[in-house]
Amino acid sequence: MLGRAMVLKGFERRLERLVEGVFARAFKSDLRLVELGRRLVRAMDTQRTVGVDGRLAAPNDFTVHLSPEDHAQFAEIEDGLVRELCDAAREHARDEGYTFLGPVSVRIEVDERQATGTFELTARFRAAEGGAGPGSLVLPDGRRVSLGEKVATIGRLSECDVVLSDSNVSRRHAEVRPSGTGYVLADLGSTNGTRINGALVKERVLSDGDEITVGSTRLRFEAS
Repeated sequence: MLGRAMVLKGFERRLERLVEGVFARAFKSDLRLVELGRRLVRAMDTQRTVGVDGRLAAPNDFTVHLSPEDHAQFAEIEDGLVRELCDAAREHARDEGYTFLGPVSVRIEVDERQATGTFELTARFRAAEGGAGPGSLVLPDGRRVSLGEKVATIGRLSECDVVLSDSNVSRRHAEVRPSGTGYVLADLGSTNGTRINGALVKERVLSDGDEITVGSTRLRFEAS
């Protein structure tokens, strides 16, 4: 499957950057990190199902079970590894046209039953709390703000959910609120306006991959 191969190549390249220098010391585990990515996207393919809307839904909640020894070896990069696995799941879903019932989540747990160099990955479907569709805003520096049932405000004020130090952004510039199974972006009467994919908007339903421009700052909406 071409989509899977492309996702795994990107995942492997990011892993190489992630572990650069960390494993310069002696590393005893026989576990290859890229195998985690392979197992994850394979679980998405084998457990996919047709949702009530006729679209293919894939599992979005994953748990990786590692031996105590392997878990200790990977402790230094655990946060980064979790982030890369989540991104691999999102990329594969976009390539294959899968939907998720809720936010993508990956946990790495110690399992005394696992031998060094082996692992188990479990995948399940997990709906978002309150029934809102999963979504997130990706900031220019790569940080991700998860969206849920609450309204997320964007602006310069410190109490905003997404705080931007951009003089062209109003104090309370725009908001993203849950609507049905997705999210709506609404301008809050900002001075310089809000754009989606270059078009000035007052209020619009967000689609996966939409580019949101507030002031001079660009954000990306991801429906996963």
